[in-house]
Amino acid sequence: MFWLALFVLMVIFFVKQTFIIVPERENVIKERFGKFDKMLMPGFHFLVPFVDKAAYRQEIREQAIDVPPQMCITRDNIQVEVDGIVYLKVMDAEKASYGIADYRAASINLAQTTMRSEIGRLTLDETFSEREEMNHNIVKEIDRASDPWGIKMIRYEIMNISPSRRVIDTMEQQMEAERQKRAEITQSMGEKEAKINISEGQRQQAVNLSEGERARRINEAKGRAEEIRLLADASAEGIDMVAEAIQAPGGHAAVKMQLVEQFVDDFGEIIKGADVSVVPEGLANIKGFFQGVNQVGETMGEK
Repeated sequence: MFWLALFVLMVIFFVKQTFIIVPERENVIKERFGKFDKMLMPGFHFLVPFVDKAAYRQEIREQAIDVPPQMCITRDNIQVEVDGIVYLKVMDAEKASYGIADYRAASINLAQTTMRSEIGRLTLDETFSEREEMNHNIVKEIDRASDPWGIKMIRYEIMNISPSRRVIDTMEQQMEAERQKRAEITQSMGEKEAKINISEGQRQQAVNLSEGERARRINEAKGRAEEIRLLADASAEGIDMVAEAIQAPGGHAAVKMQLVEQFVDDFGEIIKGADVSVVPEGLANIKGFFQGVNQVGETMGEK
């Protein structure tokens, strides 16, 4: 029984040392007598026992590696804590195996060093606004330095930029002052707009009142002119009718009678309103008056 178990173990060891299956996500470095022989691609491969060895297995998929937080100093001497994540891919498994001992640790250290250098070139405000530019520069620097390692730097992302508590308090006070300033500017602009609107309304009201007064006066003038015209037309029409009546038979006598009645009425009013008695100088004068009236009537009749 012991020998059977030992035989099974030897068979398993032999098979393990002889055959190897490389998964799709990896490349395997085969060494022969301790030297690089070939790179095994995904699939089934045969190894010579005690001669060949699967020395390294390299992940060929894109890898995301966390960059631990570190303290950096900006150009305006402010300490910030920055962390990130780097995306890389093994392009040459042989270089990744023999070019460097641990490309993951080396990539992290290189990312931190480059990130400190980039942060030191910028002010605190610029670190927030120039994040994309920093990511691009870090990727370019790491990719150039890691080329002998057989890896390709895909991209780098800064995850957090955290200033110290004192700096955060100062920034909050600054933002509060800026908000207060914007509020005061907005309020003053609103008051300005309100005053402008009120003055515009008053001006428009004055214009409307003056226009209304002007229209009223024009309408009154037109009304008075129309009234005068109508009165003139009526007077002319009345004169025409009187003239036609005078030219009719008996018109002259009617005119004479009308003048006599008018004279008698007016003379009677004068006597009533006078403080002294008004007596004609003589009947001859009254007679002469009526004769003059007759002559006026005859003259109008002749015309």
